[in-house]
Amino acid sequence: MRTASILITLAVAASASLAQAQQASAPAAAAPPAASAPSASATAAPAVTPANDPRYTYKTLRLNRAAFDALNARPEQLLVIDLRRPDELTKYGGFPVYLSLQTSDVQRSLSLIPRDRLIVLVSNRAHRAGAVGDLLAGLGFHVVGAIGVLDYQDEGGELIKLQPPAPRVAANADGAQQAAQAAPSAQPAKP
Repeated sequence: MRTASILITLAVAASASLAQAQQASAPAAAAPPAASAPSASATAAPAVTPANDPRYTYKTLRLNRAAFDALNARPEQLLVIDLRRPDELTKYGGFPVYLSLQTSDVQRSLSLIPRDRLIVLVSNRAHRAGAVGDLLAGLGFHVVGAIGVLDYQDEGGELIKLQPPAPRVAANADGAQQAAQAAPSAQPAKP
């Protein structure tokens, strides 16, 4: 019972600090640029940002860089789940420590996700992360937010670029021959 109240207190404290961090950074990002004379760009629609993205309709809080960095400062309480494919990880980069799960594997992998951690979900622009965040929150996990790595990078955050492993090549002709012999044959076995 005491552990549950501590976790709830941590989740409430994290949510409060997230809200404060997002409110502190929102006015600076939302302030319109000063214009002395009307121009063609003044009549154009404002750029879509994480703060005003109309397609983000999820209940999971969409985190900005400041909010994520505040949570990431307490790694013993946090679990970052990256939902992107391996090619997206190598193309864009990611955070230093995370649990990698494909969106399609989340429901089969629920037993791998600890229930005693605050959870942040990651995708490129936070849409997949928001959808999975809603799912996990509905199942009782402590989801505190979703973030897009490209949004994080756009706000000045640095990502770690991952290098794909080099392909394995046989060291010599004998090694290649052994690998070919060990592989199952496509021809049916003779009686």
